[in-house]
Amino acid sequence: MDFTIFTLILLAVVVIYLASGIKIVPQAELQVVERLGRYHRTLHGGLNFIIPVVDRVRSKFGTQEQVIDIPVQKVITRDNVSIVIDGLVFLRVNNAEHATYEILDLKHAIAQLAQTTLRSEIGKMDLDDTLSSRDTLNATLMIALDNASGGWGAKVTRVEISDISVPEAVQHAMELQLRAERERRATETEAEGLKNATIAKAEGDRQKAFKEAEAIERTADAKRYEQIQLAQGQQEAIVMLAQAMQSNPNAAEFLLAKDRIKAWEGIAASDSANKVVIPYEATELVGALSVLQGVLTQAGIASGTSSGATK
Repeated sequence: MDFTIFTLILLAVVVIYLASGIKIVPQAELQVVERLGRYHRTLHGGLNFIIPVVDRVRSKFGTQEQVIDIPVQKVITRDNVSIVIDGLVFLRVNNAEHATYEILDLKHAIAQLAQTTLRSEIGKMDLDDTLSSRDTLNATLMIALDNASGGWGAKVTRVEISDISVPEAVQHAMELQLRAERERRATETEAEGLKNATIAKAEGDRQKAFKEAEAIERTADAKRYEQIQLAQGQQEAIVMLAQAMQSNPNAAEFLLAKDRIKAWEGIAASDSANKVVIPYEATELVGALSVLQGVLTQAGIASGTSSGATK
């Protein structure tokens, strides 16, 4: 009876001992195992076996991406403006052995390193650059933290500056500066618009004056051409008249008589019935009629002679 109880107890101890040597590690977790106080191996997700009492699990790390909050701190920019800044660091543990033995507290070390790096980098930048160059600041922080955490078995995947706060007085001064800058740009834009409008108006006036001058020049050319044609016509008429007078001495008297008759026709056509027209020189009128008759007679004789010659 006693032997049976002892056997059962011994069997239970063996079962418990063997069961304690079985380690089921969850997915996305790493466990560091020490054997007699020294690093032995790293257990990955799944079924693993260790030697109880001899082996023990020293530390556990998740392989998922972890977020470390950078504590809020005051920093001074290069232009001596005090600002409050905080941020986030994203990292992933890829070497559990280094994370266990190379650093005492990985997350605390990353947070402290991020703070010192932030103070150093912002001290090199002006306030305007700090507010407008977050991407550059994030990239600089990530490179610095990644180089340091590489020996600690971690990989920094991303750094984000979550908030940058400036003093109220500085913020008010920045708003005034921004308003003044906007007003200056508005004034410059308005001045530029007025200048362009003035230039366009001057160009339009110049084009109008040019077109008017061109029109006047063309009108003057047309009038000059008309006068030249009239003068040429009068010149040809005078030449023809001179030739006629040379060939017939009575041609001038014929023309004068023709004009006088035309004038008398106008007087005769007057509506006044109570007027008696007496020529100033009746003998000249009679002489003009005689000359006209002689010219017509000569013209008839010349025509008859020409017809007879033709026959």
